[in-house]
Amino acid sequence: MSAYDELAARWQRVMMPNYGTPPVALVQGKGCRVWDADGKDYLDLLAGIAVSSLGHAHPAVVDAVSHQVATLAHTSNLYLHEPGLRLAERLTGLLDTAAEARVFFCSTGTEANEAALKLVLRHGSTIGRRRIVAADHGFHGRTLGALSLTGKASIREPFGPYGTDVVFVPYGDAQALAAAVDEHTVAVLLETTQGEAGVVPPPEGYLVAAREICDATGTLLWLDEVQSAIGRTGYWYAHQADGVLPDMLTLAKGLGGGLPIGACIGIGPAATAFQRGDHGSTFGGNLVSVSAALAVLDTIEADGLLDHVREVGATFAAGLAAVEHPLLAGVRGRGLWLALVLTDDVSAVVEQYARAAGFLVNAVAPDAIRLAPPLVITAQECREFVDALPGVLAGAQQQLDTARVGP
Repeated sequence: MSAYDELAARWQRVMMPNYGTPPVALVQGKGCRVWDADGKDYLDLLAGIAVSSLGHAHPAVVDAVSHQVATLAHTSNLYLHEPGLRLAERLTGLLDTAAEARVFFCSTGTEANEAALKLVLRHGSTIGRRRIVAADHGFHGRTLGALSLTGKASIREPFGPYGTDVVFVPYGDAQALAAAVDEHTVAVLLETTQGEAGVVPPPEGYLVAAREICDATGTLLWLDEVQSAIGRTGYWYAHQADGVLPDMLTLAKGLGGGLPIGACIGIGPAATAFQRGDHGSTFGGNLVSVSAALAVLDTIEADGLLDHVREVGATFAAGLAAVEHPLLAGVRGRGLWLALVLTDDVSAVVEQYARAAGFLVNAVAPDAIRLAPPLVITAQECREFVDALPGVLAGAQQQLDTARVGP
């Protein structure tokens, strides 16, 4: 029995079945590579779903976390600490605005969106509005509040009904958005790029149109950047590429470089909508995660990773787009957040063959493979996958052809 088989058997005995049994058991990582329990190594092109922004075992994160946990690991929200203040100052300082901005720290992206939902409703209670407009195929989390805003019926409907008044419109359709926003609407919720839908960027001008629609109707613009912020697209915040500014911004994933941290940022009127006691989090903004996040921001800045992401991401996308195979329809995305678009619903098979070839990717949608490697990935490491992709697709095609022909 392999080491994986033993671990998988233990998993199946004690873990709830919501994830199934993962196909790989990882035990170590360094840079952009990880190793499984049987010693096989992989180029990590997923980074823990856009989380491990500096890769694995990055010295800056290791040092920051080790020092902090040996000094003071946790205080709860009953006491303040300077590193948390410094991180909030950094995050608000990275925004392109002179308006007041304030931060609430939590532990996950879902929690950040839950906080933003309560912030919206608190603001709405003062102006007599409650309805939220969100996008079809959007994803904002799996707790009940966040799930009520998620435009994927397959995961939302089994847990309804919900108490939140939400209208869903097609993502990227500015006309449909304008028609849905009225005097009852308190906020518009959009992803800067739809992540779980298959890394679907907005059409040119869509976010600008959303900002204009919200301004014209006195509606808050809430942008979910849980996956896209902190350098993932080559900008501190992905919305900066479009020249817009939201009223609320939610972050998580890459902010902590592997440590759990989320943030809800309110800007302008949303900055002070919460009153004392309206919300809280025991672990949110804990010293260890905050220290990791500060190390991530320092390293991105010191190492010029925003420029690196734009340059390497463009080269990576061009290399992938140049691969010719009947299963590959194209590439979409921005920076180091890309999707291979497939001509058939075969992403699970492609993921399987990529893994066998030593690459961790994600079948994020039936016809899309998500690529979200660490921001420190090199052009040469990207080239490894580009060079291997024809073989990966050929293997997937052969399996599909065999299945269609039958025994």
